[in-house]
Amino acid sequence: MIKSIDFYFDFISPYSYLAHKKIKILKEKKNINFDYKPILVGGLHNLQGITAPAFIEAKLKHMISDCNLIAKKNNFAFMWNSKFPINSLNIMRGYLFINDKYKDLYLDVMFDAYWKDDIDTSNEKILETLLKKYKISLNEFFDGIKDPKIKDKLKDITQEAHDKEIFGTPTFFINDKIFWGQDRLEFALDEYNR
Repeated sequence: MIKSIDFYFDFISPYSYLAHKKIKILKEKKNINFDYKPILVGGLHNLQGITAPAFIEAKLKHMISDCNLIAKKNNFAFMWNSKFPINSLNIMRGYLFINDKYKDLYLDVMFDAYWKDDIDTSNEKILETLLKKYKISLNEFFDGIKDPKIKDKLKDITQEAHDKEIFGTPTFFINDKIFWGQDRLEFALDEYNR
């Protein structure tokens, strides 16, 4: 079995976006495997009985400032999405449905659209435009994300995260240890290298 770090994420999480950008740079330099695990962070919060930071005004204000600081420090293009938070159900299911050879491209397209280009990726017409641009079949995509197997898989991974006592995104998970937050990537790497 290939050793990997599980990366629990949701496209609507700005910190997942920032972590994804760090992972991309890391993967270019080192041979480290990450297993992207899509979850619905809203569903996870409900399972854990947590009020999301987006719904607590003081936390939201801090999150925006914090994400801008992290993006600037790492030289990542970043813009707080004017439609935050959106329903990420379709794009999260899309990650599970899409062919493996397009998964990396899909990650970049959806993360960048939402957190770099201020695009409402929950809007089906806009989503169609993004998918057309990257030559992804629209009918196949929209039929695929309605497939009960895809729906159940997203629920199952979200439940799996809850069962592991994961409570937010992004979370890195390796050797039965949780490393929560984009700023904990280095600790997950230490664990990976043991």
